[in-house]
Amino acid sequence: MSAVAERTDRHRWLALYVLCAGVLMIVLDATVVNVALPSIQTDLRFSQANLAWVVNAYLIAFGGLLLLGGRVGDLVGHRRVFLAGLALFTSASLLCAVSDSQGLLIGARFVQGIGGAFASAVVLGMIVTMFPAPREQAKAIGVYGFVASAGGTIGLLLGGVLTQTINWHWIFFINVPIGIATAVLARRLVASRPGIGLAAGADLPGAVLMTSGLMLGVYAILQVGPKGWGSSTVLGFGAVSLVLLTAFVLRQARIANPLMPLRLFRSRNVSGANLVLILLVVGMFGMFFLGALYMQRILGYDPLEVGLAFLPGTIVMGTMSLRVSGPVSMRFGARSILVLCLAAIGAAMLWFARAPVDGSYPIDLLPIMLLFGFGAGLSFPVLMQLAMSGATPSEAGLASGLANTTPQVGGAVGLAVLATLAANRTSTLLARGESHAAALNGGFHLAYLVGAALVLVAIVVVLTVLRPVAHPATAHGRAPAGEQAPDAEVAYSEA
Repeated sequence: MSAVAERTDRHRWLALYVLCAGVLMIVLDATVVNVALPSIQTDLRFSQANLAWVVNAYLIAFGGLLLLGGRVGDLVGHRRVFLAGLALFTSASLLCAVSDSQGLLIGARFVQGIGGAFASAVVLGMIVTMFPAPREQAKAIGVYGFVASAGGTIGLLLGGVLTQTINWHWIFFINVPIGIATAVLARRLVASRPGIGLAAGADLPGAVLMTSGLMLGVYAILQVGPKGWGSSTVLGFGAVSLVLLTAFVLRQARIANPLMPLRLFRSRNVSGANLVLILLVVGMFGMFFLGALYMQRILGYDPLEVGLAFLPGTIVMGTMSLRVSGPVSMRFGARSILVLCLAAIGAAMLWFARAPVDGSYPIDLLPIMLLFGFGAGLSFPVLMQLAMSGATPSEAGLASGLANTTPQVGGAVGLAVLATLAANRTSTLLARGESHAAALNGGFHLAYLVGAALVLVAIVVVLTVLRPVAHPATAHGRAPAGEQAPDAEVAYSEA
């Protein structure tokens, strides 16, 4: 490789790390706040009902705007949208950090969600554009997959450290220097490519239908916990959300320049990967959040101990994503790897379903963390690459936004379902005379079993929907000297 080629290659990888640093900062904010909520409640005198909006305001904006952010990136340029979203997110973080009232903090969190959605929606599309060769792309998406999947766990640990050692304001202050540094480096390292132009898909009515439908849907899901599935709020907003999203799809099918070209979904690999992501994230969210509750409410762990408990799984996840996922998936193929990974995650959930009220970390938690880290670390990069496989360069942002939206919305729905099932089971066991700890644990066990069943459904989807397609080893159609072309099943694109 010539000196110029080496500099170009190094430049691309540095650009990848900068983009992933921005994504990590945004992903962290979805969970880092959870640890600090008690301190925020005391300091700003939140009621329990209003406190939920510190989290919900972010999630509604973030989940509702990912698809739109991805498509806007296709139209006006991915780097431009990334930098604009990053600037908005960083500015809102500063507002959050200096907030001295409930209204200011909730409003700043909503703006944070908007910036986070636009910045993170286009990153996966930028990565597949920078790394078109399958082997390099698999490695690059492994880095992104680790950041996307492990960020929540890292957020718990970081939130506990900052809140306990300094104060809750610093969970937001820390974003400011990171955001500024990421923006400066992104401008230097990430190539600016023009979008396809607003005329190719600036469907404003469609944008309003999609964004409002997703936002109302996320809002309805978030109301399940406090109000229940049968409440008029959940049913009403859920129905309006379905009507708006249905109208959006019908509109996209009949207009000349749709905001979201539906041909993207003709690829079995794209549709199948997004479906598996939904099913997988439902179970993982259940294990992640309910597992944290098990440690806190039953085993008596403090927030920092919860973060440390997840750390071994995060280390394994990082190793699998960064070192193992790319080469192994290129060697054995997407379907084989996914079946193994999903089986490991399902086994972790079944193991959790037998955790006792007096559980010990080495026996009842550590094996679960290791299985979970192994399965998630290998599967997420493969699923992300599959989810991007049917996208043309002009649709890479849309596919990226979709691959980010499905886990967000699927996870929100799944957590609401699993939390409701767990609560109902706990109430039943309390009525039978069980102790509070045993009843609470029994509810968690039911949620883990349901999550494991959904992972089993995901395995069926992998075996019946995903298709192996031949793909050249490099963008030029030949394997590098000394290497064999990858197995035919490695392909992540579908004609």
